Amino acid sequence: MNTLASFYQNLGLALSLLVIATFLLAGMIKGVIGMGLPTVAMGLLGLAMAPTQAAALLIIPATLTNVWQLAFGGHLPGLLKRLWPMLLAIFIGTGSGTLWLGMADGHWVVRGLGAALLIYALCGLCLPTLRIGTRSEHWLGPLCGLLTGVITSATGVFVIPAVPYLQALGLSRDELVQALGLSFTVSTLALAAGLSWRGALDGGELSASLLALIPAMLGMWLGQWLRQRISAPLFKRVFFVGLGVLGGHLLING
Repeated sequence: MNTLASFYQNLGLALSLLVIATFLLAGMIKGVIGMGLPTVAMGLLGLAMAPTQAAALLIIPATLTNVWQLAFGGHLPGLLKRLWPMLLAIFIGTGSGTLWLGMADGHWVVRGLGAALLIYALCGLCLPTLRIGTRSEHWLGPLCGLLTGVITSATGVFVIPAVPYLQALGLSRDELVQALGLSFTVSTLALAAGLSWRGALDGGELSASLLALIPAMLGMWLGQWLRQRISAPLFKRVFFVGLGVLGGHLLING
């Protein structure tokens, strides 16, 4: 508890309020569209703190909300059988990227984070619905997983190219939600292992990450309530536009 208090005391009141507001918003977005918590958290926190610190804060909220997402739907055994090459490649890519690149605290990492957010936003806004044939999955899945892992290790963002790939598999809505939760869980655990190996994930960061779970879960509850009352496609477009603006800002001014 003393470690937790000292962590937020060192952050200061303004940054502590930013952390709370960020995870509340990120949780709400995930509650509405089923994804976006780590992406939004990395983007907003990246405006004010080092990427390694931002990534450490999202570990527990991202892991628990993603496990919650993948646990329901009844398609987990089939998805594991179909997606395990991609999931293994994500873990290998993240581990290799940690050794090769790592998530340093320099300007290039912030700009890399901005570029990843901008590319993801443009894919969400402009990329047409793609379809991947079954024959291509055996090589394209591991390739997308490897690239996702490397990008995760450098920026803390694990949606490119994993999300467009999963959306192109022709899964049902429930299968896609579970597949995204599965992919994000593996990415988060691999990122946590990389951060721990580099000494960026100690008791203070884990305690602070546990506290960030409270606004994240509250935001998810609020997002699920909003999902019944607003247009999810319109909300998703607004989300991608906002994410693109944020990514462009980090890319230019990182």
